Amino acid sequence: MKSLLLLWKKMAEESAIWCCTSATMDCKTVQVRSEHEGLSFLTITLPSFGKDLQRALDQGYVDRRLFVGFQRKGGLPRFLGGFLDLVFDRDSGVLLDEPNIEAILALRQLTLMFGKMLLPCSDARENAAMRGYIQCEQDVRKHDALLESSDRADFQRVSAMLFSKAFSKIDRDIYEGDKLIPRHGPGATADKLRGNAKYRQTTWPERLDKWFPLGDYLLPNHRYYDELEKVTILEPGAEIPVRVISVPKTLKTPRIIGVEPTAMQYAQQAVLPVILDRLSECKNLGVMLGFDDQTPNQRMALEGSLTRELATLDLSEASDRVSNQHVRSLLRFWPSLHGAVDACRSRKADVSVDGEVKSIRLSKFASMGSALCFPFEAMVFLTIIFIGIERSQRTPLTPRMISMLRSKVRVYGDDIIVPVDYVHTVVPTLEAFGFRVSGDKSFWTGKFRESCGKEYYDGEDVSIVRVRNMFPAQRQDATGVISIVSLRNQLFQAGYWSTVKWLDKYIRGVIRYFPDVSPSSPVLGRHTSLGYQAEKMHETLFSPLVKGWQVSTKIPTNSLDGSGALLKCLLRGQRDDIERYYTDLEFGRQPSVDKEHLERSGRPQRVDIKLRYASPW
Repeated sequence: MKSLLLLWKKMAEESAIWCCTSATMDCKTVQVRSEHEGLSFLTITLPSFGKDLQRALDQGYVDRRLFVGFQRKGGLPRFLGGFLDLVFDRDSGVLLDEPNIEAILALRQLTLMFGKMLLPCSDARENAAMRGYIQCEQDVRKHDALLESSDRADFQRVSAMLFSKAFSKIDRDIYEGDKLIPRHGPGATADKLRGNAKYRQTTWPERLDKWFPLGDYLLPNHRYYDELEKVTILEPGAEIPVRVISVPKTLKTPRIIGVEPTAMQYAQQAVLPVILDRLSECKNLGVMLGFDDQTPNQRMALEGSLTRELATLDLSEASDRVSNQHVRSLLRFWPSLHGAVDACRSRKADVSVDGEVKSIRLSKFASMGSALCFPFEAMVFLTIIFIGIERSQRTPLTPRMISMLRSKVRVYGDDIIVPVDYVHTVVPTLEAFGFRVSGDKSFWTGKFRESCGKEYYDGEDVSIVRVRNMFPAQRQDATGVISIVSLRNQLFQAGYWSTVKWLDKYIRGVIRYFPDVSPSSPVLGRHTSLGYQAEKMHETLFSPLVKGWQVSTKIPTNSLDGSGALLKCLLRGQRDDIERYYTDLEFGRQPSVDKEHLERSGRPQRVDIKLRYASPW
């Protein structure tokens, strides 16, 4: 933790120079409190201070509910007081008419930079998160029972108005089946099949067979029909449940995800591209829904901070609160689409709490981890947003109203942007349908806006650089080395040059070779504004080379032969390789082919760094 404290001190001193103030007492406070409270002061207490700052910026003043646990002088905390005095009035706590943007950026950087370090939580916090998952399931079931019939009717009517054109095309695509091309991902599954082993699966849920016939999905062709004798058909009661696990998110709480069974994930990946393609074809939906590009949300957040006409909303436990009843209502009039989506939805989950595995029946549509979770939560949120807008205007929604608002409403996962004029009805409507709007991350009153990883105040970018990992003590800590080099280069781009100079010295103490390179170089090196200095020239290409460390990953050995190998090759020919082939042709390259995909597959189990000569650009 010592290195993290030194980093905080260096950044505080440099930020103080920017803002013409002093951070001497702030450094002493951080040192003393870290000694008593440990790493949690940096990763939990300071981020809470930063969230209170954002709330104060939004509401326009500091009240007694904010900055709890820090001594005050007048209306503001003593801690970071030199920066706070440039943003708020010390006596009243009211936001200044022209707050110092550099001070706002410094306050956010110094309080929030350790808030999302990828650290394992304590067992108590792990168990609390798992209990929260079960409680969330009970909340979903409760809201399903309490939802008014008028709300259900509004949901079906508005969703049909938004999605009928796209859903009709998807329904036809699924009925015909020609465009449903499944795919296995590289990640973990509930039945613990990895990589190429997924092409040798020996179970198939009976529910899937109507929409995803096992003869078509498990065999390369019907010449291998006899191999179906090895497949066990699982009745609904015998299906493999989702395995609920935690992955590092912050020291305060882990991220809870659901690991899907192989067969379910396989079928979900067949439906997903059909849904995304048809939604993107619709003029309105292609603008209002985002699945792979966050920049429109970021641009709208910038606009909202400048004009104060757009609000940014964030939902807590968003995916876990999307009820299956919401999705059933969404798809009610499209039987093929509804049938296929329902068939590949897992209905049970195993949750480990206090060392005991509990099996629960899911009321939510899907946990994070399902391939269909992200698009369906976005469609449900968009529907509810327009119900709220309709109630605000007190007139039935029309296609013309939707078209007029398409540039002012956008949903990317749980990051939502709506006009400020409709917030007073959109937020209660979301809550009426069982969702929780996060007060810490939703902004519409002041000039602060946040969406998809970017933050703005009054049209100025106040986004910060985050520390993701503990600093490495030796070169063998490859993840730490990669992380600290990335941190160094991000801080260079952000203008923290004095801090970067200190980091350069630290990094060279861990890895000897740390050359100057461009951002596109494969070498772990220093990004500078002065270019690079080549060490030698390539023998045949006569291009410059530098010596440095490169990231090296090795895909696990996982061989595949027989019908499974043929099936994989045919599926890759239909989907992955064709997409890659035409992309390569578009840019004038030879199409790339992974020649070892039948010998090695899955995600690398570890990352390493190797010392090599490579291009500096």
